[in-house]
Amino acid sequence: MAYVASNSPTLIAEQVGGAGSVWLYRSADDDATVNGTDYFTNGEALGMKVGDIVLVIDTTTPKGSFHFVSAIDADGNATTGFGAVA
Repeated sequence: MAYVASNSPTLIAEQVGGAGSVWLYRSADDDATVNGTDYFTNGEALGMKVGDIVLVIDTTTPKGSFHFVSAIDADGNATTGFGAVA
């Protein structure tokens, strides 16, 4: 599937001090799809920043996973990845 802006991630905890914000995203898309380059086409408009955590709930499996925003490009698209926040 593809990301649909009408089903955007929800901000569940705003940044405090130097820490990143936390987002919740529920979708039928699996981990690999969500980690695709520029997956969140409105990431910057939503307020996502590099280092933010995204809790992803795959509604098909169902399962949950932790991701982090690894990049925001010039068009405002956000890319996520697995692993620790650098």
